[in-house]
Amino acid sequence: MHNAPYTESRLSIAAALALSAFVFVAGCKSTAPATNSATTNATAPGSLANDDAALAARVKQAIVADPALRSLPMSVATYRGVVQLSGYVDSEEQIQKALAVTHGVPGMQSVSNDLHLRPH
Repeated sequence: MHNAPYTESRLSIAAALALSAFVFVAGCKSTAPATNSATTNATAPGSLANDDAALAARVKQAIVADPALRSLPMSVATYRGVVQLSGYVDSEEQIQKALAVTHGVPGMQSVSNDLHLRPH
């Protein structure tokens, strides 16, 4: 019976690992799909990424469609509907125009302005 405490401690460790694995796997279990597509998009991380990518594409398309903005080196990034514009422009008017064009794109929640005037 010298091995009884050793066996008990090994069983305790194995039980603790099994319980934590069960809790982890149970937490990953999917739930029933929502019937409302807005709810599905709001809760599914993959949907958010797809929505953000589509939003970024629409913003880029709107910027390229504007003759005053199309040649400017601007970057567009989105996260959960927030659009971030970054890069350099020649005038304050171009910044305001880029913000106005972005605000006109459906699906955006807000705009983060990281546009800067080019040094002369």
